[in-house]
Amino acid sequence: MSAAPADNALAMQSFLIATGLVALAEIGDKTQLLAFMLAARFKRPWPIVLGIFVATIVNHAVAGAVGTWLTSVIGPMALRWILGLSFLAMAGWMLIPDKLDEDDTPKPGHGVFVTTVIAFFLAEMGDKTQIATVALAARFPADFIGVVMGTTAGMMVANVPAVLVGGKLADKLPVKLVHRVAAVIFAVLGVMTLAGVGQSLGL
Repeated sequence: MSAAPADNALAMQSFLIATGLVALAEIGDKTQLLAFMLAARFKRPWPIVLGIFVATIVNHAVAGAVGTWLTSVIGPMALRWILGLSFLAMAGWMLIPDKLDEDDTPKPGHGVFVTTVIAFFLAEMGDKTQIATVALAARFPADFIGVVMGTTAGMMVANVPAVLVGGKLADKLPVKLVHRVAAVIFAVLGVMTLAGVGQSLGL
């Protein structure tokens, strides 16, 4: 009788952690910069928002599947070290300013929605939020859906305002402060993972 509430609590926790971490990590990230660029170029926010959602949920579903798969092929102790060090590496990565590469610039010739899906999906490949999704899915292997929905929600929390408000928001974001907060959270999660904190609870 008590298992279901406990499972729901753990699912909510993994969702909230994934949402918060990715929302923080996405501030000033190259995919958010891409969202600003798409909004300025097309001035049609809702097809862009829908395109970002589709690209993100597909990309993060694949990333989450990889993370879950890793738990089946890597032993618990090795996985703990890999994840702990990965979270610590993410903490350091958060402190490095991001920029939009020329290859990430959307190419003309498609509609707004299709252009956004393609450009955002490609820009997210190997990006910090995708890597974070892999690590979080491996950290919470019992809640694949919660992690993917959480990381997707985090991306939308960061990018929907970027699309709707555009450049007016870009210069007002405290990017360095947000990234420092995210770096601290990633570092704490890394230390907790290495120390095995919460393993018995499934955290």
